[in-house]
Amino acid sequence: MKVAVECQSPLLQKSLELFLQKYLSVAKKSDIIVRDVACVDDERCFFISSESGADLLKPFSKAQLLIELEKKYKSLHTPVATQTIQTQGSLDFSVLEKRIEALTQEYQANILRVVKAFYEK
Repeated sequence: MKVAVECQSPLLQKSLELFLQKYLSVAKKSDIIVRDVACVDDERCFFISSESGADLLKPFSKAQLLIELEKKYKSLHTPVATQTIQTQGSLDFSVLEKRIEALTQEYQANILRVVKAFYEK
């Protein structure tokens, strides 16, 4: 998944760039473009706002962002017939697995940061 970030808010822009470091790409080559302004003509647009029509509502966590981006990516790359079958048929635990994985990695990074800070004193 390749993601571009184009936000008017410098704070949101920088935060998203930090959250999405390993997914960042230029807009022309990206699968998804994250914006803080609504866009109607680009299906790759992922809208973040506190408005009700947004793809992701503010405030959000890194894990929530990654989960919603994965959903968007899958919806762009999965045929419509397959999407309907998945929602009507068996449960798909891949979203839950991704969320648990993201939370575990975030927790591990926090623990390592604390331990390193303790021993560097």
